[in-house]
Amino acid sequence: MGNFTPIRDIGEREQQIFRLLVEQYIQDGAPVGSRTLSKMPGVTVSAASVRNVLGDLEELGLLSAPHTSAGRVPTSDGFRLFVDTMLEVQPIVDDDLSPLKSKLTPDQDEKSLIQHASNYLSHFTNMAGVVTLPRRGMTIFRQIEFLPLSEQRVLVILVVNEKNVQNRILTLDRDYNADELQKMANFLNHQYAGKDLESVRDSIRCELDKTRADMNDQMAQMINVAGRVFDNDNAEAAEEVIVAGQTNLMNFSELSDVQSLRDLFDAFAQQRDIYHVLERCISADGVQIFIGQESGYDLLGMCSLVTSSYEVNGEVLGILGVVGPTRMAYDRVVPVVDVTSKLLSAALNSSS
Repeated sequence: MGNFTPIRDIGEREQQIFRLLVEQYIQDGAPVGSRTLSKMPGVTVSAASVRNVLGDLEELGLLSAPHTSAGRVPTSDGFRLFVDTMLEVQPIVDDDLSPLKSKLTPDQDEKSLIQHASNYLSHFTNMAGVVTLPRRGMTIFRQIEFLPLSEQRVLVILVVNEKNVQNRILTLDRDYNADELQKMANFLNHQYAGKDLESVRDSIRCELDKTRADMNDQMAQMINVAGRVFDNDNAEAAEEVIVAGQTNLMNFSELSDVQSLRDLFDAFAQQRDIYHVLERCISADGVQIFIGQESGYDLLGMCSLVTSSYEVNGEVLGILGVVGPTRMAYDRVVPVVDVTSKLLSAALNSSS
């Protein structure tokens, strides 16, 4: 989270100016200057004094000064301080909730309820709404077989849980004969049979990330092929996250760089990394806020993620939340995420 500054290390006047700056920046997205702040209600010092305060706050790592402006903007650490110590959540009025309540009815199927929740989060916040589909226990890897096809293609026969058979075709970097493929299958079955697919994926990714200096060619090829198999294993979770309103992010200037948007949209389309970020919240209570790099996912470095869990019969089944710029209106986003999770849980309990 960076070098966090405790609120007790900042004087009252500095706190007031810092809070006003953050609130102004959240409102309009433009760097805030000392002259603007000195004219705000409650500020009784000159623009020069405000400028000195801003310099001190910048030294503490709470503000930064964009090269193109004399004003300052909050850093991720600044937003974290604001959220943890100064945020005043605004209650949601019933009129704002009525569109969601009218959609979350017991006659809806599970996926429809989740889609409605994602749509509502997006519509209410004008950002991206995300909801993971319910987890229904672990998927256990039982057995794998490879059959050679023509033109460097291989038929993969994957058995999961008790008798769930999944077939897929992989195109590899060269032709493999039946003997080589049998050795790969034997290796994977011996190494991973009986483990859940998530731990299998994680183990193989770990092996792929290691330097292969100490691996012989055959082992390296096995790990490479295994990585292809299990990274393409999306039959169980082809759609792990219901996303709504990602195009809303184009309306925020700090996210409007073409490459940044392309990367973000690719992340939403691929889903796997977004899903893993959300899954980290599964054991946490209440609303969680990840600012910038706190999510551990580089593509969300310019974004904040506000999440909460939903449950059925007391069991946490999934996570919902909002993805937006770090200058999102946390006072509105936090309560809507909280209330939506409770309403979705109630609807799923009624329909189950």
